[in-house]
This record gives sequence, C-alpha cells and structure tokens, in this order.
Amino acid sequence: MKLRFLLSCTLIVFSVAALAQQPPSDTKHGIMVRTAQIYIAPDATSAKLGDIGLGREVTVLDQSRNWVQVLASVTQERDITGWILNKGIIHIDTPDGPKILFGEAAAQELEASRRNGRKGAADDARRLYYRVFDYFPKSDLAGEGLYRAADILWQIEAADVNSRPARNREVMDRPEITEDYMRLVMKKFPGTQWADRAAFHLIENKLCNDWLGESKCPDKEADIYEKYAAQHPGSPNAGEALYNAATRRAALIEIYKTENKPKQIDESREKAKADCEQTVSKYGETDWAYRCKALEYLVDQQIPTYGNSQE
Repeated sequence: MKLRFLLSCTLIVFSVAALAQQPPSDTKHGIMVRTAQIYIAPDATSAKLGDIGLGREVTVLDQSRNWVQVLASVTQERDITGWILNKGIIHIDTPDGPKILFGEAAAQELEASRRNGRKGAADDARRLYYRVFDYFPKSDLAGEGLYRAADILWQIEAADVNSRPARNREVMDRPEITEDYMRLVMKKFPGTQWADRAAFHLIENKLCNDWLGESKCPDKEADIYEKYAAQHPGSPNAGEALYNAATRRAALIEIYKTENKPKQIDESREKAKADCEQTVSKYGETDWAYRCKALEYLVDQQIPTYGNSQE
C-alpha cells in the first residue's frame, strides 16, 4: 500500500538482529495499542513520567488494583519504569492478539496517508505491523505484517534518497535504499506473495539515476524487469514488471535512432510488443494490461514514447 505521509515522520530503524528475535516467552511482555501516560505511582494524581506510544513494548513488573508497573520503551534509546492503567496492552495470549495489532496498524497507516494526518502515524503503523510478526510469528498475518513494516521503512527511506541531489550525472550514481528488512521478509516467508513483493522492491536499487539519453540503462532495466516477471509469475507485481519492461523497450526505439542503430530499433519494437502481449495474456484484467494496450498502440503507430520528438 502506497503512503503519502510527510517526510517529517520520524524514521526509527531497528536492527536485523532485533527483527529476527524470537517472540517473548511469557505474558509479562506486551505491546501498547493506545498511548498511555506513565506515572511514578499507581495514582493519576502522582507525578507523570511521560507517555508510551502505540506499538511500544512494555514489561509488566507488578500490579496494584487496575494499575500495572511496567518497564517501558518510550523511545528507541530510552526505557523508563512507572505505572500505567492496565488496559490497551496486547500479550501473546490475548485472544485475537495479531488481528488487534494488525487492525490498529492499518488504522495508523490510513491516518498517515491523509494530507493532514497525525505526525508519527506512519512510524506507529510500522511498529505495530512488525509486532504482529514479532509476537505472533505463526499467525496468518505474520508475513503481511512484516512486509508492511518493511514497506513503510522502504518508502520513508526511498523518499529521502530520491530527494537528494545527485553528486554528479553519472548514470549509476544512485544511493541505495537499505535492503535488510525486505530480505528478511524473503528469508522468513519464501514462496509467498510477500516475498515476491519484497523482491520487487529490490529492483529499485538496480535502476539508474539518469539514462542520459543513452541505451545502456533502459536496456539493462528492461532485462531486470523481464527476469523478475519470469521468476515470479504469480507475484502481484508481475504485470507491473512486464509493463515497466515494455516502456523501456519502447523508449529504446527513440534512443537507438539517435545512436544510429536501425537493427536495435526493430528489435526493441518487437520486444516492447512481446512484453505487452504477455502482460495482456497473463494479467488481462489489470491496469497494467490496459496500459500495455495503450503503449502497444503507440508503438504500432510509430508515435514516440520517449524524448521530445514531435511529428
């Protein structure tokens, strides 16, 4: 799911070691699905120590009436001990625990996508999604939870990377987005759509910063997308990959004209049409198939799809 949240969202990166950890062994550990005020004593009139946000982990140390004493992770670097009301804590034995975490994560993801959504909602969603996998690794929602957590991190970092000016205009001068989290999805849930989706994200790190009007990059990128579609035919992104390959083959028609390579022009035209025909044949009821129909028409009509060429 694509998010349109602001770059001001705080990016809190967790290590691969933390990602791979085992779920807590007892019910003293829990995850917050509400923002809780933490006090120095089990009394709302006592001194307030801070707030515990959504998706944060707490360890229950003691209980007094409807209060629990917790060791709480307030931030990535700071833990505090205090008292909170005993509600809104999901433990590993909470009925429908993974569904509750996932549902709250989805709500926060939606909030993050709104134009004036709450600051920090994207990161709250990321933490909650990850905890579905972390606390309930055998749940049917674990794979999707881990993927969505990785996807949010990827989007935040990708937006940051893409906003930076290139150091120079060399085609391969492109900062890479961290792949660890997507690769963890592929490792933990091989053969699933979540692994397929994660593999599609990794293509972004293989794309050129700028084609510079030359054939090398679009030709290489088309090969990458075609290879992905062949290796992941059941992926939700397979049709998109073939369409992306076709757009690059179509662009090469115009680029090869500037390079005076008539043979490659004809080959690119046929490859673009072949990619589109495959998209329509395999993924005929998708936007990618319809977009390929339009692209194939332009190619047949010899209408340029790249550059400033006008007839």
